[in-house]
Amino acid sequence: MTVTQPILGSTLPKRPSAIQRAWESFAIVFDSTVGTVGVAMVAFWISVALISLVWTPYPANATDFIQNESPTLTHPLGTDHLGRDSLSRLMVGTQVILVKTRLPDELFGYTLPFGDWPMPVGVAIWGVLGSLTLGSLLGLMAGYQGGWHDTIIMQILDALIAFPRIVLYLVVISAMGQGDLVVILAITITGAPGVARLVRSLAMDIKTRDYIRAAETRGESVWYIMFWEILPNARGPLLVDGMLRVGYAIFAIGTLGFLGIGLPPPDPDWGNMVNEARPFIFVTPWPVIWPSIAIASLVIGLNLFADGYREELTRYQK
Repeated sequence: MTVTQPILGSTLPKRPSAIQRAWESFAIVFDSTVGTVGVAMVAFWISVALISLVWTPYPANATDFIQNESPTLTHPLGTDHLGRDSLSRLMVGTQVILVKTRLPDELFGYTLPFGDWPMPVGVAIWGVLGSLTLGSLLGLMAGYQGGWHDTIIMQILDALIAFPRIVLYLVVISAMGQGDLVVILAITITGAPGVARLVRSLAMDIKTRDYIRAAETRGESVWYIMFWEILPNARGPLLVDGMLRVGYAIFAIGTLGFLGIGLPPPDPDWGNMVNEARPFIFVTPWPVIWPSIAIASLVIGLNLFADGYREELTRYQK
């Protein structure tokens, strides 16, 4: 009788790392033409923001008079009514949206030791992360626990949804003043109800699955089931919704900047650039057109990214 001998040196395949699994989940977007175009548009603006951290053609707030204007100066995108280079201002404006959040020197009367150091990641992304975190917590509690938790949470969120978003922005900013953290808080408060409704519907569906019953039979806690069993299985729709909400946040920042109550100086934001150049639109229209194109192209790129990812994620799951 022949006995099968084990092959020397054979090992079980290694389990992919968390980074590899994350990349595999992200890479499916490249199977979609729409998603690939969206990724390219978003990557372009992220590259512009990163480059602007170390180089811009001119200081963002410097006029030609400060720069000792000479015939050799060139401005590919023109200048605004004060002679400030539009390209440099566009580049710096991308920072505060995507890659940098400026911290105040004081917060609620307390001096911050790290106030001079900006936080990584921009205002729009922090606002969306805040709304996803708060909305997911409330949605999981309402959807999984049900009962009076569901009733109270959803009644409060429905009351917030009843208010126009711009009114909620104005309430938060008028109560706390201008600043990057205030804009993040405003985006978090206005975005959390929509995220909570999405997570609630997903939780009500997932909690009927067999693996949830198995976890309950093992005696797992409510928090374990919500965050380790339900939430990971709802990550696909949440990622798509989060990408769309980054676009909404960019629109919100632009709107607040146009109204003059958004991100404070000295760094320009795109909405404020449009507002400052608006009175001179018939004399020099380009300072209004360029930031408007920037807002539109970045938001469209995010929407295409989300649509492509959702399309491929649905096909992959089938």
